[in-house]
Amino acid sequence: MFRVILYQPEIPPNTGNIIRLCANTGCHLDLIEPLGFHWDNKALIRAGLDYHEFANIQKYKSWTYWRRDHQERRVVAFTTKGKSQYDQFDFQPEDCLLFGPESRGLPDDVLDEFPKTQKLRIPMLPESRSLNLSNTVSIAIFEAWRQAGFGGLT
Repeated sequence: MFRVILYQPEIPPNTGNIIRLCANTGCHLDLIEPLGFHWDNKALIRAGLDYHEFANIQKYKSWTYWRRDHQERRVVAFTTKGKSQYDQFDFQPEDCLLFGPESRGLPDDVLDEFPKTQKLRIPMLPESRSLNLSNTVSIAIFEAWRQAGFGGLT
C-alpha cells in the first residue's frame, strides 16, 4: 500500500487528521523529524481520536535516514512548484507520497532529488498560496487509491 511521508510537519491537528486518514485507508505514515510539536500534544491526540493505535506510523531522524531505508521506492513529491498535475500522474500501489511542512513546503534540496514528472501539484486559483496539509494528503491518497482500484477493500 501507499506510504505517506510528512517532512517536518509543524501543526499537530494536521498530523492527527493524517494519522486518522492513514488508519482508515491502510496507508503507512512516515514522519521526518524534527516535528514542530511534541508527540504527546493534546491537539495531535484529539485530531487523531483513537486511531493512533490503528495506524502504522514510523518516525525518522532525517530525510537521509528515510531515503537510506527506502532506496527502492518511488517517491512522488507534492508541491505548489510542481508542473505536473496530480490527476494526470500514473500512481502505483507501492508509491510514497511526500509532503512538506505547512509554513514553507518541501525545501529545494529535497525537491531537486526528483524528476519534474514526480513533482505534482494540485490545481488552485492563481491567487491562492496553498491548501491545508491534511486536505492535500487526503486528495492525494484518494486519487492514488482510486487508480489502484481501491485495493484492500472487502
